[in-house]
Amino acid sequence: MNGLPVFSFRHLLLHHGYLLLSVYVFAVALGLPIPADPVLLLIGAMVGDHRYSFAVSLLAAVFPTLAGDMFWYELGRFRGRSVVALLCKLSLEPDSCVRKSEAAFAKHGAGALLFAKFVPGMTLVAVSFAGIGRMRRWLFLLADAAGCSLWAGAYLFLGTIFYRQVDSLILLLGLFGRRAGLVILSLVALYIAAKYLQRRRFIRKLRTERITPQQARELIESEDPVTVIDLRHPSEVEREGMKILGALVLRPDELRSRSGEIPRDQQIILYCT
Repeated sequence: MNGLPVFSFRHLLLHHGYLLLSVYVFAVALGLPIPADPVLLLIGAMVGDHRYSFAVSLLAAVFPTLAGDMFWYELGRFRGRSVVALLCKLSLEPDSCVRKSEAAFAKHGAGALLFAKFVPGMTLVAVSFAGIGRMRRWLFLLADAAGCSLWAGAYLFLGTIFYRQVDSLILLLGLFGRRAGLVILSLVALYIAAKYLQRRRFIRKLRTERITPQQARELIESEDPVTVIDLRHPSEVEREGMKILGALVLRPDELRSRSGEIPRDQQIILYCT
C-alpha cells in the first residue's frame, strides 16, 4: 500500500469503486448539496483504464440514484407542497429551486425527468413535483430510470473517452496522493461555500423589497390602487384552485413581454409559491 492508510481515497477508488460510486450518488440523490458529476467522470476514466466495467458502473450509479429519487417522490406524494419549503432549504441553486423546475415539469411532464439531472438544482424539485402531481408510480419509475441512465451514462462515457485528460487532472490535483482526502474535502468545501454565498446574496436581495402577507392585505384593502401579480405557473394555479382575487397571473419570463398589462401608476405586489 506504499504506506497509505487502508481507507485512503486511492484505496477506495482502486478497490471499492463501485461501492464508493453507489454510496456517493445515493447521498447526492437524498439531498447532500455536492455534485455527483465529477465522481462519475472519475469512475468513467477508470473504465477507460480497464479497471472497471462500464455496465456495472452504470448500474452502480443508476439504482442508488433511483432509490433516492423514489424517496422524494413518495415524500411529495404524501406531504404535498409542504415538501417544497424543505427543498428550498436544501438547494444551493436558489434561482432554479422551484421556478425552472416547475416550469419544465409543467411543460414536459414526465419528459422533464429525462434531462432534470443535467440542470443544477432541478432534480429534487422535479421528482418531488412528480409525487405532488400524483404521477403514476410506473410512469415515474420508467421516466426517472431513463433519466438516471442518460445522465450517468453520459458522464461515464465522457470519462471513458477522455480518460487520459481526467488522469492528468487527477495527478495535477493530487487526488492519488497521501493528502487526497484533504484535497477532496477542500474542493467540496469551496464548492459549498461558493453556492452558499450565492444563495445568501439572492435572499438578501429579496429581503430589501419584501412585505408580509398582512401588509399586502392592508395595501389591497386600502383606497390606494394596487396591482397584484401571481408569478406561479398557470398549471399550479389551476391545480391549487386558489389565488388572490383580481391577481394577474404572469410567469416570471413574461414580466417584460407583457409589461404593458401592468399599470405604471400603482404599487405592484408580486407573489409566488
